[in-house]
Amino acid sequence: MTDAKDNASPFRAIRAIDYTVILARDWAAMRRFYQDILGFPLLRELSPRWIEYQVGSNTLALAEPQRLASDLPTPPGSASLQLAFKVARDDVDRCAAELTQKGVALLEPPTDQPFGHRTLFFRDPDGNLLEVYADI
Repeated sequence: MTDAKDNASPFRAIRAIDYTVILARDWAAMRRFYQDILGFPLLRELSPRWIEYQVGSNTLALAEPQRLASDLPTPPGSASLQLAFKVARDDVDRCAAELTQKGVALLEPPTDQPFGHRTLFFRDPDGNLLEVYADI
């Protein structure tokens, strides 16, 4: 008789996402955006085309597409990824004001959603969709 645990997928052992990698098409603009506009602290720079930022308890990396990601860039106006950054309720509006002051266009200003979040949407220089939200 075989125990059910013996047939369990090894992927069930995963307990967290260790880091997120954004494949940066416009390297200089992406680095400037995440470091200077969003102000994420630089964790480390492993090479001229791989940098890591500390975002809470997570690592967000920017990498230049290479051997395993040589696909074409996402067409303008199309997001290939969405990241949601959780903040305190009052900080959603403060983030919107700072983004606007730094010249970042908002896709949607701070909005209370019927599902219990206050959200703010904008894009990074490569067109990825970014959200700042808080529970309300």
